[in-house]
Amino acid sequence: MKTGDMTEAEADARHAEKMANKKAARDRMLATKTIEKGLLIVHTGKGKGKSTAAMGLATRSIGNGMKVGIVQFVKGVWETGERVVLDKFPDLCTIKAMGEGFTWDTQDRQRDIAAARAAWDYAKALMADSSYRMIILDELNIVLRYDYLPLDEVVETLASKPKDLHVVVTGRNAKDELIEIADLVTEMTQVKHPFRSGVKAQVGIEF
Repeated sequence: MKTGDMTEAEADARHAEKMANKKAARDRMLATKTIEKGLLIVHTGKGKGKSTAAMGLATRSIGNGMKVGIVQFVKGVWETGERVVLDKFPDLCTIKAMGEGFTWDTQDRQRDIAAARAAWDYAKALMADSSYRMIILDELNIVLRYDYLPLDEVVETLASKPKDLHVVVTGRNAKDELIEIADLVTEMTQVKHPFRSGVKAQVGIEF
């Protein structure tokens, strides 16, 4: 059998050679990556999946025996599937919802500011506890967007976090100052969303 101007055997041999060269190049690249450190990770953008990806990291960490702390700055009023699952690992996961919903739910700026401060103080206590290997600050970007917390305080604290601690920050409209100090930034881009077609939030997808 021929593939273009080559026989199948010739195509297989060329493919094997290309993959061997690619593997050799990748092995050389990986050999230069020697730094081990805790990462500051930011999930932002208008697309869905920022918190979902963070919860996936929490699950991965728990599977590796790493203790995880999760502080939810906004989603305090919802019962979510991930919380039910993560609550089954009390020795490896602390999850605390300290928000009271979005600002249009409370309609009380001072109440929102107080909730954000309480959540941030709790988050700082978790970050100072050396037993935790990962801290997820879910929707922290939202409270920063509304100036419920001093940006300089948050940036300074995250920039000086313990060396081996991973910290994940989620929420759209991440501040430039936070992006600047982050090690990994992913922007979720929305292409289509069922909400725009009249579909309400779905169990197992949104919560």
